[in-house]
Amino acid sequence: MVFISLRAGRYIHRFWGKCTLSLDSFCVFVYPVTFSSMMEIKVKDGSSLCTLVPDGEPHIMQSGSVSEDLRCSSISVKSTPEIEKKYVHRVYDAIAPHFSSTRFAKWPKVAAFLESLPTGSLILDAGCGNGKYLGLTPSCYFIGCDISAPLIKICADKGHEVLVADAVNLPYRTNFGDAAISIAVLHHLSTEGRRKKAIEELVRVVKKGGLVLMTVWAVEQEDKSLLTKWTPLTEKYVEEWIGPGSPRVRGPSPFTLESIPETEENGSQAHAKDSNDSLTENMQQSMCLTPQNADDVFVSKHGMSQQEYFVPWHLPYHRAEVSGASSGALANCLARKDDKKGAVVYDRYYHVFGEGELERLVSGMDNAVIVDKFYDKSNWCIILEKTL
Repeated sequence: MVFISLRAGRYIHRFWGKCTLSLDSFCVFVYPVTFSSMMEIKVKDGSSLCTLVPDGEPHIMQSGSVSEDLRCSSISVKSTPEIEKKYVHRVYDAIAPHFSSTRFAKWPKVAAFLESLPTGSLILDAGCGNGKYLGLTPSCYFIGCDISAPLIKICADKGHEVLVADAVNLPYRTNFGDAAISIAVLHHLSTEGRRKKAIEELVRVVKKGGLVLMTVWAVEQEDKSLLTKWTPLTEKYVEEWIGPGSPRVRGPSPFTLESIPETEENGSQAHAKDSNDSLTENMQQSMCLTPQNADDVFVSKHGMSQQEYFVPWHLPYHRAEVSGASSGALANCLARKDDKKGAVVYDRYYHVFGEGELERLVSGMDNAVIVDKFYDKSNWCIILEKTL
């Protein structure tokens, strides 16, 4: 379903790829987006947009004359792993209204960054969620995108210019914007290649001299006790989900773990109290998956810090009934019931970042430099400037 808005028309030529349409000025946002097969969309200059969507997940390939070799070499990065489909995309689709109701407070440093941009700047929020940063600075122009169609609908209903898009394959023209932000997004990407590609995309779409702000959850949490309550993925589990091939469901295990408190900034005191209550769950009941021994919880056998986790979201029963998606998630072991809290519990995949990891991801880029990096509210943050 495509909706065309005439509100911010003069900017469409700056960001909507190479497509040339008959209208002089317009702005497009798209929701919801569903595909079921390989599609090829021809555009005026003879290039095409290709998408292969095996499971209803939109993957918009960039237009332009790109060699087949380059397309093949990047397919593994642009193809969404199953762990992200099941424990990021479907989760946020199911919890979107409830998630949105808890996301209204702005991080001061993100707000300060946006307010520091020149009047008239065109800003992209990649992974905009419910759009809480869209329109924050009235003197600037904002557009947003997110992989979750329900969240994009929430943004569109507020009047924002948004569309459904994948962070590793942004459907915007190179050099279109003055700045871009990616707030709490990269940690949902399950491979280093995809995280690096998402950063490259953010830099690509801003013009020379443009700024990019990114924030991610940190391994180095201010509240160290949280690490004892997070559900870690074992090395074998990571290989199965993040490596090639389909994930496999494991059998029952007597090993139990506590549920993970919600650590994102949250203006809802009730939700914060709910998430901070610890609850021991049997992993067969919760996800049908479990670490094999206690050594896997914090440090791998190679001495590497644990960075792959599941983080729960407690969706109240009355919200779950409204959404309608929870019954299928429960049946497929993608969510679990918590009768004590009266909620359906969804687990979200996170790769938490260690100190210096963001800098290492951008160290090989020849078109951007780091202009600032800082730690804020258990997040690592970085600001890049495009140089070429």
